[in-house]
Amino acid sequence: MFFRKKKIEFSEEDFESVVRACLAGSEQAQRALFKQYFGYAKSICLRHCSSPEEAEEVLNEGFFKVFQHLDRYDPSQPFKAWLRTILINTAISHYRKNVKYTRDTVGLEDATYPKFDDNIIEKITADEILELVQQLKPIYRTVFILYVVDGYNHREIADLLDINEATVRSHYVRARARLQHLIKRSYPDLFPTDWGVQSYRQNEN
Repeated sequence: MFFRKKKIEFSEEDFESVVRACLAGSEQAQRALFKQYFGYAKSICLRHCSSPEEAEEVLNEGFFKVFQHLDRYDPSQPFKAWLRTILINTAISHYRKNVKYTRDTVGLEDATYPKFDDNIIEKITADEILELVQQLKPIYRTVFILYVVDGYNHREIADLLDINEATVRSHYVRARARLQHLIKRSYPDLFPTDWGVQSYRQNEN
């Protein structure tokens, strides 16, 4: 004699019922939650990773942690914010396991790439910018995304990455400068013909 496992009822339109079903062990509810937030979660992982394959690895590991610690989620808070924090921390952990940190204290003056009007960035699509950001060195990309997109300040980033604040600032300036260089190289038509001369003169002053 055996007992059939009771089916856990939930509605995909009722988020709270999905969470309750996940907590009760419903694999169907877990799939529903994953499906609902897949696009949002993937966009976060892509920003923090060098390739779609790496992003998928972080995404899967992040959702594993979500289901593992779902009992810690506070329903009074936005689920997206909680999910975002887990995914960012997962991406940082992934970075720590796979990339060696450069623990230097290089000054801001070492970023010698030329400057240009930030309005140029507005002429490029989000996907195009993301493609260029993924070409940055992992530490530059991580600092840049945490600061510009995720809204962390330099002190918070330093704590997350276990490096000093001066290094964070240096990495951010270098990341921004390198990104500007990549935009210039990839989209030269967005720049005036005398841009190189003007930039050289600015650096000399």
